[in-house]
This record gives sequence, structure tokens and C-alpha cells, in this order.
Amino acid sequence: MENVKTVIKDLGYNSKIQRDLEKEYISSLKDEKFKNLVSKIKLPREILIKYTSLLEESSIEYNHCKNCKNIMECKNKIQGYAYLPKINNEKLEFNYKACKYKEKILKNSTYLNSVSYYNTSEELKQAQMKNIYTNDSKRLETVKWIKSFIDNYPNINKGLYLSGNFGCGKSYLIAALFNELGKKNIKSAIIFWPEFLRDLKASFSDNFNSKFEYIKNVPLLLIDDIGAENMTSWSRDEILCPILQHRMDEKLITFFTSNLDLKALESHLSISNSGVEVVKARRIIERIKQLTENKEMISANLRK
Repeated sequence: MENVKTVIKDLGYNSKIQRDLEKEYISSLKDEKFKNLVSKIKLPREILIKYTSLLEESSIEYNHCKNCKNIMECKNKIQGYAYLPKINNEKLEFNYKACKYKEKILKNSTYLNSVSYYNTSEELKQAQMKNIYTNDSKRLETVKWIKSFIDNYPNINKGLYLSGNFGCGKSYLIAALFNELGKKNIKSAIIFWPEFLRDLKASFSDNFNSKFEYIKNVPLLLIDDIGAENMTSWSRDEILCPILQHRMDEKLITFFTSNLDLKALESHLSISNSGVEVVKARRIIERIKQLTENKEMISANLRK
């Protein structure tokens, strides 16, 4: 008898919950945003009423998206995403879905998964071919070379040693090239050489070998601003030389940017804490010549 009373009591309790859910759902239907959203969900009412509060949240975010003109106007909790329902095995699931503006951003930034940036600026990470400055005729030859490289890769034998004045956009051009190829899942790395050397020294007890091996073997490599580092025998003979030798042996394409032409770079590399070492510097230059075509770009300082 006691069990029968318990069952009757539970049935009454469950019935009350059902009535409360129904009441809340009917009340929410007075909101046009809510009504519009649930009308698109092909599930029975008895299922929908269990998710009224989540559907209310979704209806607000869905409405924000319908009236949004760009991602900067996004009013949702997570910019560029809406919390929306999805039917799965006749049940409702709620997940964050990227809006059309966010999807475009994500599509345009897929290269970030392919290009490794070591101590480089945010500007280089965002470099795009479509944004390259072409109004200066002194840049056109280099820009044409870059475009030709993209069109013909991987049927290319050499990278580029690009020298020129400070701020003329050398690094940006090659970063744009790498980012463009990154959209095709081609792996590359950009290392700001002076800072990379300091970073390597600091990582001897940590991940030195993994960094060093990755740089030696990545399909495309840019050694950015070579010649701006404090020259030491260690950086030249233990780091730079093995990288270049390996990449030359394996026919891996390598790029360089510098404010120094090759003659000035040779002079820079010859002077270390061990004195003047012309032969060792010349060996480095010969490897660079084997790896690259040599171009100079002197144009306006775009950083002013």
C-alpha cells in the first residue's frame, strides 16, 4: 500500500513539472524571436518544452546574427559565434557555430597552421599578397619574382637573398609568400635571426634540439634580418653553418632578408670574438649563393 502511495505521489510531482514546463514554453512563444526559431525545429512539442531556457538563449543570439553587418558589431557572448540548436537522433544539442563573418576569417587564416613564426611581428603573421604595396616601381621586380615563385612552386630550385634599405618591406614580401603557400598546407618557418639566436642559447636545457632540427628541415625557411645579430663564432659555425649545409644537401628552399648586401654580410660574418676569420665567413656566403638568387630592393621606408 505504501508503494502505491509513493507511485501516485511521484506521478503527481512529475505531472506538475510537465505543467510548469508547458507553461514556461507557452509564455516564451509570445516572443517573436523565440517563436521564429522553434518553428524551424522539426521536433514534437513535448521535446521542445524541455529546452525552453536554452532555446531562449539561442533565439537571442540567432536574432543578433540575422541583423549583424560585420563581426565588429557582434553582440553574442562569444564574438563571431552563435549558440544554436541541432537535431541529433531526435534530440536537441546546443553548440557554438561560427557566423559567416567568422567563417571567412577562419578560412583566410588557415595558413597560420602551416607557417611557424619565431620571434616575428604580428604584421608578418597577417601579411597577404593582396596587400603588397606596388606603387613603387623599385619594388616591382621583386614582387614579380615572388608571384612567379608562388605560381611555379614546388618546381623551384632556389630561394631568395633579398637585401635593401631599412623599412622597404623585404620581410613582409616573403612572409606574404609563405602565408599564401600556407593556404595550400605547405609548411614554412620565419625566424627573426638575432632573437632566434638568443632564444636558442636560452633553450639549451629545454627544447634546443627540437627547434634546431625543425629549422633545418622545414620545407621553406626565411632567416630574417641576418647581419643584424651580434656575431659570434658559435652563432656562425655551430648554428648558421649546419643549418645552411643541411638545407643545401637536402635541397630545401631557403630565404634571407638583410640590410646588408652579400659583400657587407661576408665582412660582418668574418669578425667574431675569435678575431677576423675570412675563410669561415666566405664559406657561409658560398652556401647562401648556392641556396638563393640575389636581389636588392631599395625603395621608400614604409615604416615612417
